This record gives sequence, C-alpha cells and structure tokens, in this order.
Amino acid sequence: MAGITVIGLGSGGMDQLTLGAWNVIRETGAIIVRTADHPIVEQLAAQGIRVESYDRLYEEHASFPDVYAAIAEDLLRRAASASRDTLYGVPGHPSVAEASVRLLKTRCAERGIPCRLIGGESFLDQAFLRLGFDPVEGLLLLDAGEVTPARIQPELHLVVTQVYDRFTASETKLALLEHYPPDYEIVLASGLGMGEQERIERLPLEDLDRRDRYGNHAMVWVPRSDEPALRSRSFERLREIVEILRSPEGCPWDREQTHESIRKNLIEETCEVLETIDRYDPEGMCEELGDLLLQIMLHAQMEAEAGMFAIGDVIQGLNEKLIRRHPHVFGDQAAGDAGEALSRWEQVKAQEKKAKGLELAGRSLLDGVPPALPGSLTALEYQKRAAKVGFDWDNVQEAFDKLLEETAELRELIAVPADESQAARQHEELGDVLFSVVNIARFLNIDPESAMAAVNRKFYERFRYMEERLQAAGKTFRDVDLAEMERLWQEAKRQV
Repeated sequence: MAGITVIGLGSGGMDQLTLGAWNVIRETGAIIVRTADHPIVEQLAAQGIRVESYDRLYEEHASFPDVYAAIAEDLLRRAASASRDTLYGVPGHPSVAEASVRLLKTRCAERGIPCRLIGGESFLDQAFLRLGFDPVEGLLLLDAGEVTPARIQPELHLVVTQVYDRFTASETKLALLEHYPPDYEIVLASGLGMGEQERIERLPLEDLDRRDRYGNHAMVWVPRSDEPALRSRSFERLREIVEILRSPEGCPWDREQTHESIRKNLIEETCEVLETIDRYDPEGMCEELGDLLLQIMLHAQMEAEAGMFAIGDVIQGLNEKLIRRHPHVFGDQAAGDAGEALSRWEQVKAQEKKAKGLELAGRSLLDGVPPALPGSLTALEYQKRAAKVGFDWDNVQEAFDKLLEETAELRELIAVPADESQAARQHEELGDVLFSVVNIARFLNIDPESAMAAVNRKFYERFRYMEERLQAAGKTFRDVDLAEMERLWQEAKRQV
C-alpha cells in the first residue's frame, strides 16, 4: 500500500543529505518540500529531481497550525491515489521541531496510511558543532511559541527554535528575563550549516529583540549556568534547600522540628502576611509570603520523610482540584459572573464530599468550619451556610434591627449590679451583639476581619499622632486631662 515517506533534508546542502535519503529521492524522481527556502532545493533540481513546495500555503493561511493542517491534507490526498510513496521533504530531521510531521503522523495513523521517516542532520547537530556545547550537560529544546518562565531551567542549555520575527523574539526575551539578568550573554544564530547564510552573534539578553535577523532558520541558545542567583528563582531549588536543612548533614534545629513544634509558626506567618496586605506593603508581602511558603514546605518535607506524601503530591492535588472546580474555565460549562462561578465551585465541592462519603446522615450543615478560624470569620461562615437553606434576614435593615435589639439587652444587663451569674450573661449578650455585627457585615459584603484590621490600624495611627504631638511639647498623657486628649484626637482625625 502506498503511503508517505518523510525525508529529513539536513540543515544545509546535499553534502548533509544521508545516502539513504538521496537514494530514495533519486529513485522516485520527485519530492514535495515544506519550503523552498533551503539550500538543497536548487541542488536537487540541478540533479533532475522535480521539486514542488508548499510555500504558497503560508500566504493562503493565517496561522502555522492552519498551514500544517493544509499540508497534511494535501499529502494524504496525494497518497490515496498514488501507486508509490509520496515524498515529503522537511529541513533538518523530521523528528526535531517539525510540527507538520507530528500532525501528519497522527492523521496517517487515523486513516491507516503508512508513514515512514528517513532521518537527516538536524539543526541541533550544527548547533552542537558551531556553538560548541555538549548536550550531555543537559539540554532543553523549545519552540519560541512555547517558551514560558515555568519551563525554563537555568542549569540546562536552552535552545529556542522558530524565532520567526521581532515579536517572537520579544516574547521570548520577556520569558527569559524572569530567570536571567538583562546582561546575560546569549547567542542568536541563523542559517547554521548553510554556508554564506550562516550568522552567529553573541549579545546580551536585553538586545534579543533589537536585531533584524529572524526567520525560519533563526534560533537562540542560552548557555547553562550553575550560578546560585539564577537557580534561586526555581521552586525545585527551594525544595532542595528544605530537604538539605532536614537532612542529617543539615541544620540541627530544623531536624528537631515536628508538625506540633512549628504549628504556631504557621499561624504567625499567616498573620504577618495579612498585616502586609492590610497596609499594602508589596515589598513586605513578598518576603512574608516566602516565610509562609517555607512553613508549607517544612510540613510537606516531614511527611515525605515519613513516606506519606511529598510536596509534588500537594501541588498535584491542588492543580487537579483547581481544574475540577473550574469547569467554566477548563471544561464546557459557562459562568457569566462571579456569583455563577462560585456556584459552580460549590456544586463540584459538594459532589466531591459526596464521593468521599462526607455527606452522611446526621452530619450538620455547619460541620467542617476550621476551629482555628478567628471568631468573626467562623460566625460569617455559619451565617452563610444557614442562609443557603433560607435561615436568614430578608435585608440588611432587619439585621440592623436585630443588632439594636441585642444592644438594648446588653445595656439592660449592664445597668444591673453585676455578680458572677450576671457577668456570664453579659459575656453571652456581648457575643450576640458581635454576632449581629457580623451579620450586617455579611449583608454589606464586607469581610469583618478586614474591617476590624482597618479600624485597628486607623486607631493606631491616630493614637500615635497624639503621642508624637505630646512628645513634641515635652509632655506625656499624665500631663494632660481628658479634654486635651479629646482635642488632640479630633486633630488626629483631621490629619490621619
């Protein structure tokens, strides 16, 4: 049965074409090439080989995937009516950075059409030779359209292919700048192994998109580096450091820690992150988020040592959960607004609980709220869950009326001489007042903890203003009466 034979044309002239490939081409007498922009095309024609190219398709289609799809369909059409294999020639090696070949192999398999490949010298062979690096040191090969900060590993040589134009070069540069300094030396190469067309230039990364030599044969080489400063941006380096700290050769203090001994650290670091958020301190937030991440890494490392799970399992579980709970993003469902998106999340979450057997008879709707939450957030969560089944006020005014009712009850208790029993009731009634305040916050869509943090911060700043004013006058609070304090407070309100 006739099929399609894909031939690697090498990266230069016929001296780079394998003998096996040349024999097949010569016997067939005709070949269709992806592009005529290759030194071997004229040489094949000079040998009497009929050469046809798909260059016209690049003009007829708006994107490369569309071009490759059109190439595959044309080759399949030709193969269906041919008595012998149709030859398809691609630059370099057919299995190296050839998206059209990957697509063709898939479609041939779907239609039962034979597809065989004959290798050729790839541009990588020329890169190793002309640029002088050894892939055994570690090599990452990426298409320019697939370069993202998450995929870059500075300890590996990076070769970026298909740097078609200035825009592609700019996008590549931006991704690389997430890991490398602007003056990091890279190589922009074009036409490797193509004689007079070959260009090799060493330049700082920041200049990558300031050249004019881009195109099908352009590539970028970013040499590997063991510089600690470069590796420090990687998550893998963090995992490695934490593992070393907990190892027998690591830090004695870190080795002695347990989940219980550093439990309070997790709470403290979380609070410190919240503090930077409340005062909007980006620099502090960056540092405190790192401290919080360290606590997560330490807890995961302890479990890895016990053989229970590793940080990779944590990340995998989170990634899968995020995808699963966002069917309106990663699936075929839709969400028109934030409320509908939250509803999708809750639906999937409920299905997950049911699958785990967590929705058992007798289980309360209020179960599952973390006991370590601040009281106001626990109250807020209880109220939200109760509201889902209709146990709620109709509007914020009714919630405010309830607050006035609870405040009046507390005032009545305060008016009565307090004994031990009365103190307990005051404690309870004050709780009712605070619970009612949280209800109002919920109706106003205000986070009560955030509101409390804001008023605490405001009080601190105004009180500090009063202290500074008194200090400037050589006084303390003991030197002034309440009326003077009130005057200073009102002044602080105007200033802060």
